[in-house]
Amino acid sequence: MDYNGHVLSGLLTYPLAVLFASFLKQYAGIPFKMSLMATIFGYAVYVLGSDLPDLDHPEALVHRGIKPIVSVMVGSAVVAKIRDSIAFGNDTWMNGGISWAIGALFAVGAWYAFGAVIPKHRGVVHSLMFAGIYGLSIFALCRYGLIFGFKEALFVAFMAFLGYTLHLVGDKEVKLI
Repeated sequence: MDYNGHVLSGLLTYPLAVLFASFLKQYAGIPFKMSLMATIFGYAVYVLGSDLPDLDHPEALVHRGIKPIVSVMVGSAVVAKIRDSIAFGNDTWMNGGISWAIGALFAVGAWYAFGAVIPKHRGVVHSLMFAGIYGLSIFALCRYGLIFGFKEALFVAFMAFLGYTLHLVGDKEVKLI
């Protein structure tokens, strides 16, 4: 399946995922809280998850979009860490430029490291294990980084897991690892 197919399947099947979560809440006692904000954010991570496994394909839009973001984040983190340590005497006008030059070198290194670290297409990233990692990451983001309570974060994480799994089903390649 291509990019459009994956994303459109995510856009269209989200109501079924919400219905499934409602069923699990009602009959299995899973403590989901489906507030408006949780369902909106759940929609976003579900649709993102429906294409995220293609992160390991160098021509995929998600790969090309995330690679520069990761590089900028690494370069910026280096600048944030070293900017107060860089000092060229009284010529403080140079300090910012030097800090950003060092950060830019790290950003370029991250650019190449990203390509080297990402496994081959349809490898381990195309697995239920990574669907679980994505879900756990989203749970941590919602619970500890955003203002969601436990039950809302659990719902959003479940939507992330289901969206990622939807991609694997669409590719007809569901595997554990």
